[in-house]
Amino acid sequence: MGSCCTPDHSCSTNAGEATTATAVAESTTTVYAVSGMTCGHCRTAITNSVGALDGVLSVDVDVAGGLVTVTTGGAPDDAAVAAAVDDAGYELTGRA
Repeated sequence: MGSCCTPDHSCSTNAGEATTATAVAESTTTVYAVSGMTCGHCRTAITNSVGALDGVLSVDVDVAGGLVTVTTGGAPDDAAVAAAVDDAGYELTGRA
């Protein structure tokens, strides 16, 4: 006989909006200094390796500047990024 919603329709409608709002994650952009990059192959190797990490939204590699910009959902895992750069054959020397 009754409905799950209150007369002002505040139950499931508000819950749905709250879920949608929390689905938008805060993103963090961190710039790392990486040595050993010399060409487009380096860019591709690092982009693929770092981009495969959980939480990484995007990777931008500046070969000439020796910089890798990583955008993550939340705080970055510096150790994981360093390991991914190492796996690709380069050395992360720290945050830029």
